[in-house]
Amino acid sequence: MEWSTQQIARIAGTTSRTLRHYDDIGLVPPSRIASNGYRYYDAAALVRLQRVLLLRELGLGLAQIADLLDRQVDEHSALATHLSLLHHEQDRLARQIAAVEHTLTTLRGEDEPMAEKMFDGFDHTQYREEVEQRWGADAYARSDAWWRGMTGDQRQDWRAASDQLAQDWQALAASGADSHGEAAQELAARHVGWLRAIPGTPAADPQGDLAGYVRGLAEMYVADERFAATYGGIEGATFVRDALLHHVPG
Repeated sequence: MEWSTQQIARIAGTTSRTLRHYDDIGLVPPSRIASNGYRYYDAAALVRLQRVLLLRELGLGLAQIADLLDRQVDEHSALATHLSLLHHEQDRLARQIAAVEHTLTTLRGEDEPMAEKMFDGFDHTQYREEVEQRWGADAYARSDAWWRGMTGDQRQDWRAASDQLAQDWQALAASGADSHGEAAQELAARHVGWLRAIPGTPAADPQGDLAGYVRGLAEMYVADERFAATYGGIEGATFVRDALLHHVPG
């Protein structure tokens, strides 16, 4: 099957001008051009266009996308990574929707307010036993005191920064970047800085084993599905692990 430029523009939610531009720069060439100059796209061209539009949503520029598509020729693997990212985002949005719906029912007087529902996914105490087993009761106590001492705005800012860090890791992993490259190492440094800001952790202790702590967490990101989900699944978590291990070599 083939589709015309106008058909693809309508279906993909883009414009004929954009498709012509993508053709002019060699990003998404049509499968054939008819004698009357009309461009037509086959299924393979549509797959390439889908990848371009997905990468655009991740914030990549056209030059970056072109370079990525040239290097990442395994379309199945690339789209599988994108699908994992989309599922993670879908889950995050579903939980936010449920939380807001609960708040609306309480505002209408139809239900009693439940903090657990309003802030689903942000219960910092649910891993208390695990934290104490891994790093000691004092580590949990200091972190808990730090969290409870925050204002609402400070907690919101912290969550936003944490979410942004995870999203930036996912986007970089999906872009096909090198985990040892400059961009990944800059993000690894930012990640370590984020860890150092959490009281009670070995990362925040000037006398603590920062490198050992980061390496242990890096391996946990891959081994524990809860952590892996934060980075879009095993593939994304593996990218984060490799970048962090390179940043703090043993």
